[in-house]
Amino acid sequence: MSDDMMVADLLALAPEAALAVAAVVGLLLGSFLPRAGQWPVRVLAAAGAVTTIAMTVRVWQRDAHTLFDGSYGIDTATNTVRITVALSILLLLAMSQPETRSHPRESEFVVLLVLGGLGAVLLAGANDLLVLLTGYLLASIPLYALTAFGKDARGTEAALKYYLMGALFGAVMLFGATLILGVGGGTAYPLLATTTHDAPRVVLAIGAIAVLSGLLFKAGAVPVHFWVPDVTQGARPAVAAVITTVPKLGAVVAIYRLCDIVLEPSGLNWRLLIAIVAALSMTLGNFAAFFQADVRRLLGYSTISQVGYLLVGVIAADRSTLAMPAVLLYLAAYALTNLGVFAVVCALPRSRTISDYTGLIRRRPALVIALVVCLLGLVGTPPTGIFVGKLMVFTAAFDAGFAWLVVLALLNTVASVFYYLRWIVPAVSGKDSGTAQAHDGRESPGSLAVCRVVACSAAAGSILIGVFAGPILNAMQG
Repeated sequence: MSDDMMVADLLALAPEAALAVAAVVGLLLGSFLPRAGQWPVRVLAAAGAVTTIAMTVRVWQRDAHTLFDGSYGIDTATNTVRITVALSILLLLAMSQPETRSHPRESEFVVLLVLGGLGAVLLAGANDLLVLLTGYLLASIPLYALTAFGKDARGTEAALKYYLMGALFGAVMLFGATLILGVGGGTAYPLLATTTHDAPRVVLAIGAIAVLSGLLFKAGAVPVHFWVPDVTQGARPAVAAVITTVPKLGAVVAIYRLCDIVLEPSGLNWRLLIAIVAALSMTLGNFAAFFQADVRRLLGYSTISQVGYLLVGVIAADRSTLAMPAVLLYLAAYALTNLGVFAVVCALPRSRTISDYTGLIRRRPALVIALVVCLLGLVGTPPTGIFVGKLMVFTAAFDAGFAWLVVLALLNTVASVFYYLRWIVPAVSGKDSGTAQAHDGRESPGSLAVCRVVACSAAAGSILIGVFAGPILNAMQG
């Protein structure tokens, strides 16, 4: 590679560089700022996220291409994840402010959040197994630390579970990449697309399953989902919002890219494997959420089911032109909608159970309206973005010949209405309980105001994605 090509490749990574610079400079800056005055680091992170969005929009119309000898791909999928991750970081910086502002470790929280987002972007753009492993680590290690940010018993236990399972599947991924390297003669996806067809089937299948297991862990899919409800329940609300949203953006696109470029030409029947994982994820996630009283644990199981729906779209890779745009639209809508729900949870951190939200409409009408819109959005109710995303994903899967999976997904969608209504109905009706009033009365007015703005903005964004789904899908057809 010539020096000019190297410089051009580095310039093409400007959106990722903006996040990396914000994290590194923020870490150094936080070391010199007073403990109670670390807000400049938060401003720096927000500036990095805005820069990422601006630079990505500027290059959106450019043709898809790869960098560094094909190891990193810049296309519509990467650009969508760049923008969605950066927007998520902005919302998370705002909704975490009441808890982390003036905290002695505020700069650490912000830096870890940005690094986790950068890891998700690298996962989405990875076009080489080594870059994929690097993205996995960067999307994992900062989140382990964030999970234990509160230094309480629940958070520490959740962080330990998350770390141990993450380390296990990181090692499994490395083992799988080694097997694929051995039978494929390299780690670059374009090379593997031409060499794996003649590779030993058993060894290649074991390697592919091992690599996919790590990505499914990051996405929170069955059968590597056990950590999701525990971490969502044990971590602080803002951290739970990060973990259930940001890593999935990169992991789902990474699964799509690996299956489409490497596994499809190899001749392995990867679609059946992903179909089974999708069916189990949406079914187990929905039915396990039925009996949850803790709202954070309910959202943990909800995110497992959402991954199942997303994987339905992955199955249609290379068989339907709708597959990639549908998955990307669904991911963007899910990120906004899920963050909207967690913004309400962050506004009322002491209201941990469904009963604590009883009669909330009388005290916090704006929060409840945002909560209802976002919860119905997670169901897939029109005109929200997830409704359009689900419709497109199911259509793509049907075109790919997986009608049975589409029927199962529709049944799961109907079933999911039940446990979301268990949360909505008490909040919009019923009389105030003494416990609910006590919890609500102890919340900071500033915390409520910031999180209310985030929740309402996310709810409005979820609806706007659905209303303007046509132009958005056209932009994602690249």
